[in-house]
Amino acid sequence: MKKIIVFLFVLSLLVISYKEKESVLEIKDVNVKEERKKKEEKIVKEVNNKVQKVNIVYKDNTKETLNLEDYVVGVVACEMPASFNIEALKAMAVAARTFALYKIEHNKNYRLSTTTKDQCYITKEQMKKNWGNSFNKNYNRVLKSVNATKNERMTYNDKTIISFYFSISNGYTENCEDVFSQKLPYLRSVDSHWDKDYSYKEKTIKLSESEFLKELDLKDNKVNSIKIKKDKKNRARYVYINNNKFTGTKVRSLLHLRSTDISITNKNGYIYITTKGYGHGVGMSQYGAQSMAKEGYKYDEILKYYYKGIELSA
Repeated sequence: MKKIIVFLFVLSLLVISYKEKESVLEIKDVNVKEERKKKEEKIVKEVNNKVQKVNIVYKDNTKETLNLEDYVVGVVACEMPASFNIEALKAMAVAARTFALYKIEHNKNYRLSTTTKDQCYITKEQMKKNWGNSFNKNYNRVLKSVNATKNERMTYNDKTIISFYFSISNGYTENCEDVFSQKLPYLRSVDSHWDKDYSYKEKTIKLSESEFLKELDLKDNKVNSIKIKKDKKNRARYVYINNNKFTGTKVRSLLHLRSTDISITNKNGYIYITTKGYGHGVGMSQYGAQSMAKEGYKYDEILKYYYKGIELSA
């Protein structure tokens, strides 16, 4: 009987000892997990707090380095009316940020032009000059759109896209390869009927025959014939002037036209050129984004409409 009692006593001590060790191990395991979690959170915080820099060059060749988000504020302020719907401004902010990041990722020393060669950018001083008494209101709207989308960029297959955008279409956007030669899966032609709300920014200009020929670098004395070959979206693919062949994009460039949706008439010694749309037509239509936002679309829906198959990444 004594042996049994002794055995049970020793057994109980062993069980208690085991449970204490198990408890200590559990505490250590929890501490290790908590420590690991803290380290992971610290790393994420450091990454998020790391300020992306961009190098820019002004029209007068002055150079400057800015924080990316400050740069985006200047681009949105320059590229889109501050009175636009906040969702359109957010879409613009993401597009501007994405464009800059694409350029930097492909060349870490790239210096972004503050002109339309890359993206239009203006300083806070220029904003004050442009907006006058409306500066505070406009600046806060732009800043709100940038802050609301902080660090967001568009990706396709986990890679930052080249986020082309323009003012307004003629009712359809362009396939990238029809303007910039490179075919990209996320820059496909889409219906942009919302642009009709702004009459497609239609404009007619008048040139004398001599001015017209001079701008096209033609030596002819008279315009004898004009033919335009258009695509299904009513954009000029080729323009034939006195049997000289031009691409629609070349004519747009030489004559400083708003778009490649071109109609040309020759009347009484003058050339009348009417265009619909404003810009190259690839990517997001800014006025289309505005109309979509007014209809209730959110900025991510606008972006995913104009840029096919993309994701938003932070």
